[in-house]
Amino acid sequence: MKCVILQPSYIPWRGYFHQIALADIFIFYDDVQYDKRGWRNRNLIKTSSGLKWLTIPVHSKGAQTENIPIGQIPIVWEKPWNEEHLRTIYHAYKNAPYFEYFYDFLQNSLSNKTEYLADFTCELTQSIAEFLGMTGKMFLRSSSLKTSGSKTEKLIEILKLVGADHYISGPSAQSYIDNRLFENENISLEYMKYDYREYPQLYPPFEGGVSIIDLIFMTGPDAINYIIK
Repeated sequence: MKCVILQPSYIPWRGYFHQIALADIFIFYDDVQYDKRGWRNRNLIKTSSGLKWLTIPVHSKGAQTENIPIGQIPIVWEKPWNEEHLRTIYHAYKNAPYFEYFYDFLQNSLSNKTEYLADFTCELTQSIAEFLGMTGKMFLRSSSLKTSGSKTEKLIEILKLVGADHYISGPSAQSYIDNRLFENENISLEYMKYDYREYPQLYPPFEGGVSIIDLIFMTGPDAINYIIK
């Protein structure tokens, strides 16, 4: 059984969905420390004036929240940030070939007001994966598995609990993963190689690292073919 373990992110890029496509079971790694400058609550889209961040405001300031896991970070709903995001997306992609194909889905998805960030982003990611045709996947959250340890040991424990014998990881994890531990547990290890072909974008030059919504607005039902080779 192939397994991927990734921290939940807000409307992530196509490499994230490529890993979902490859996995039999996908685990949102939500019980590790929240990183304020990462992708947990933000992502990039293309606009006529250049790249723009869409950021979900969260309560994450102060020493008392420094070691809070991702799954316990609450969203700030005092201001309608989701409506602001939708307006920005509308103006950026209203002339995209598949705007009508995807915008209503996105509008409905961004109206889901959850208390915690991970509840929002995990559900949104899973919905987009299904929209792309990635059915039959099992999605779990690492917090539900009650594991301990750090880095490689924690990953191994998760993989053993779900019965996985093949782990698919992003390339940056090579800097800390202990391959010997995987060998000892007879779990094969595979690292992603992100080498994707370009697709038409509204605002040249091409930028491949933006949110998946850019690809879907531009290629519609053919988006999956720009994810899976």
